[in-house]
Amino acid sequence: MRPAPGQVLHFSEDPTITRFVPHVAVTSQESEAYVWAVDAEQAPSYWFPRQCPRAMAWVGPRTTADDRARIIGPGGGERVHAIEYGWLERMRTVRLYAYRLPAALFRPFGEPRPHAMVATEPMTPLGPPERVQDLYGLHASGGIQIRVLPALWEFFDAVVASTLEFSGIRMRNAIGRD
Repeated sequence: MRPAPGQVLHFSEDPTITRFVPHVAVTSQESEAYVWAVDAEQAPSYWFPRQCPRAMAWVGPRTTADDRARIIGPGGGERVHAIEYGWLERMRTVRLYAYRLPAALFRPFGEPRPHAMVATEPMTPLGPPERVQDLYGLHASGGIQIRVLPALWEFFDAVVASTLEFSGIRMRNAIGRD
């Protein structure tokens, strides 16, 4: 599930959204109100239940062969997403939807490399939401490993200390540090 050219996606468990209005998320460190979306490159980071903590790593231009072997390891692909065991069933059963929005109304957000797309005006979806089916199959077809761990923090700390590119989303929901 990726956006078509000229589109960005907003993923939600709510299939009833008819208009996206800029807002400041409760957990946001930003004070400006936005409508949030992702482009094709960032879409895989949202192939999860909304509240699912996930630690993700992928090969980038600075990645060393040692770090790639140590973190991503054998099994193929250039990207790995890690979740905790407690989220396995929710990954299987979540009803996740993708809303298509016009990319021309969004701008990249994040430094030094954008991790999202934002708009500051209300947005109407280009059509009805599309159900995102089989999150495990979606990862497999995208060549992305899914790693299931008892807890994420040790893996995430290793990723952050490596030369891989990375993202951690909803890590506040991860099982606490020792």
